[in-house]
Amino acid sequence: MNQLLSKYEKEIERIRAKYPADQQRSALMPLLFLAQRDEGYISLQSMHEIGEILEISTTEVTTLVGFYSLFQQEPGGRYRIQICNDIACALRGADEFLQQVCDYLGVKPGETTEDGLFTVESVMCLASCLNAPLFQVQGDGAIRYHDHQTLETAIAFIESVRENQAREAA
Repeated sequence: MNQLLSKYEKEIERIRAKYPADQQRSALMPLLFLAQRDEGYISLQSMHEIGEILEISTTEVTTLVGFYSLFQQEPGGRYRIQICNDIACALRGADEFLQQVCDYLGVKPGETTEDGLFTVESVMCLASCLNAPLFQVQGDGAIRYHDHQTLETAIAFIESVRENQAREAA
């Protein structure tokens, strides 16, 4: 039983309807976003089910998931702070910025804060080299970019998220 298809049948039909019958694999990325939306990551089971839906191999699905930093294969924090530290960004201070953010949150790259709110990851190429240091935040079904960052602006962002979470919990 394909659980993803059972849960999102109408949405999957809408996604697939956008592509010609012989181009159904083009629906792969939208289906991956759909699968990731609820849990914040894409399980191997979901990758297998997407392969079934599109009649492609699980390997083809996992290859794409592994390539893009937009897709997650493991659970993490509610918000993923992904800091670009490729060579261009590193030359603009991204490595130090990554370390500073991790130190502030008390984690290492790839780890999640004790409250489960943030996972910090280093990623390659967010396509905004001139604006480094920068990070993208994935969470609550959205992706937001934060460029021209300093430790102070990153802390302000982190604390605003924490304040919003505290208000929601109250």
